[in-house]
Amino acid sequence: MPARSARRGVGLFALLALLLGVQGCAMVSVGSVSTQEYLSNRRGDVITTGELSASARTALQVVGIDNARCKANFEVCKTTLKETIGLGDEQRMSALSELWLREALQLTEVAKLERANERLQTDILKAYLESARHAYAYLFFTGRTPDLRALEDRQAQVRDYYNFATQQAVVGLFNRYRDALEKSVSAQSTYTLDFDGWTVQGSTAGLTLNRKGTLPKELMAAASLTFNGVRNQYRRDGLGAELVAVFADKVLAKEDDGVSWSETPFPSLTVMLHFPGRSLNDVLNTQNAELAGFDPYKAQSVDVRGIRVPLAANFTAGYGLWLARSGFAQESLLTLIGRSEAFEQPRIYLMQPFDPNRRIVVMLHGLASSPEAWVNVANEVLGDEALRENFQIWQVYYPTNLPLAFNNKSIRDALQTTLITFDPQGTRRASRDMVLVGHSMGGVLARLMVTSSGDQLWEAFLDQYDVRPDREARLKQKLGPFVMFEPVPQVTRAVFIAAPHRGTPMAENHFARFVSGLIRLPATVLNRVGEIAQLLVAPDSASDVPLTGNLNSISNLSDQDPFVRQSAKLPISPRVTYHSIMGNNTPTLPLAASSDGVVPYASAYLDGAASELVVPSWHSVQETPEAIVEIRRILREHLKAIEPGVALPP
Repeated sequence: MPARSARRGVGLFALLALLLGVQGCAMVSVGSVSTQEYLSNRRGDVITTGELSASARTALQVVGIDNARCKANFEVCKTTLKETIGLGDEQRMSALSELWLREALQLTEVAKLERANERLQTDILKAYLESARHAYAYLFFTGRTPDLRALEDRQAQVRDYYNFATQQAVVGLFNRYRDALEKSVSAQSTYTLDFDGWTVQGSTAGLTLNRKGTLPKELMAAASLTFNGVRNQYRRDGLGAELVAVFADKVLAKEDDGVSWSETPFPSLTVMLHFPGRSLNDVLNTQNAELAGFDPYKAQSVDVRGIRVPLAANFTAGYGLWLARSGFAQESLLTLIGRSEAFEQPRIYLMQPFDPNRRIVVMLHGLASSPEAWVNVANEVLGDEALRENFQIWQVYYPTNLPLAFNNKSIRDALQTTLITFDPQGTRRASRDMVLVGHSMGGVLARLMVTSSGDQLWEAFLDQYDVRPDREARLKQKLGPFVMFEPVPQVTRAVFIAAPHRGTPMAENHFARFVSGLIRLPATVLNRVGEIAQLLVAPDSASDVPLTGNLNSISNLSDQDPFVRQSAKLPISPRVTYHSIMGNNTPTLPLAASSDGVVPYASAYLDGAASELVVPSWHSVQETPEAIVEIRRILREHLKAIEPGVALPP
């Protein structure tokens, strides 16, 4: 009995162990994940983490493929995914798009060690095309339309696969076949590229973003560019690859063309790849692709198979590249002392291809400065959707060593020439209700451009100099264009920022006088001054005339300068609504006695301003968030005033 009982006990124990073992294999344990793990599991993918997404891994598990084996043998992996019936079209297309993208990225890493391997470069481009094609198929040729998946993480991931793969494929194809495309541009407006079994077709209209109709030298991915000094990057989510078209290596160059304007050599561009077909099988079996390019400022959405989808865009990258390659920082100082070889006349820089339906905001920088002074102002205006849809920015770069009267005339001339070039009849929306925004000396110039001199400056000049009657007519002919002017007719609003309308005492200190003594004026200006001076003295006189003395921008900004003192009395056109923004760097003083460290409040103040904002700031107040928000408010107010029915998003 004891032996039998022992054997029975052993048997029961073995049975119990077996049952527990079976139950152990079937048991599910519960754990918890952190917030970071939760988001990583839901949204991490081959782009964000370098590893396949949870959705792609699930698809591989459904068809019985190990991720490591798939990575080692991509051909078997993709064939299994294509042929196994256990997956729906959405899951299959999204997984294949991500796997093709991983393949392209892996080949790209290999290519870094084998740069001359042409076959490898071809395989990379083909992998990107395949990734874009399968993403395109997922988005537009599976059972549900994009709007029905609008809130799904997976659709956002697949959209990114399409955008990134399209970006890489188009940049690679363009830079590889640019010469062939150039010939197509010369001969016709369409092109066809035969690429290792693929045929890529399109129209050059979307790729020629300048008036000359030429192709860019290269295309750059906007996502690959980062900028120091720009606070924010503004873009629009949607479909398409965000690119920058590069038409020049640099912004500043010696201009011998006699043209007073330049379109941006780095316009923004959005491109899409379409894969023709009426069904999912058509798209998957074709090796044709259609490339379409868009100006993202003009196109906000695109139609795909009758579905309207938003078009992706980057509004900062082109502007940032323009500033980074401008050379403005060094050139502005050389210009001040008359050592610049780039230019002697103002130049108007268009920040985007001219749009006849957008109002123009003209920005004027200050002394020893450049359009870099507006880096964040311009970017924030472009980042405001309502302003971006209604305005285009023109930056004026002018030689800041010249006297105010000379720059006033030459900037006016450059502005009118540019307007006539783009709108000869002056009837387009862009040519009406322009806005001037000027900082420091640029603010003084902006004020001159909206004032009427009448005969006031001319009479004041005659009072200062003893002009012989027989020379007065000749003198007026030469000097008149600089002291007799009317408001620029297209301008109806102006913003003056830290502008020394009545001059500044700082222009009289020792350092300012020292710098003023270093300034050299262009020969053309010296010749004009010399001609005027000769009419002010008797032929046999050996005495010097004050006009030929220390005549330049710094001495011109002194609160003792006759031109500044007289021009401050000129009336601003009643057609122009104007605003003042000032800095206050002396908080312990009463407002009336305060200063931004360079310009006294009393000099920047203007009676009759529609608004006045004083910001705790040094002289570079235009870069403060408070001033930028105020400029945006003023521009919105301008739109409401001139177009009462315009709907502005918040």
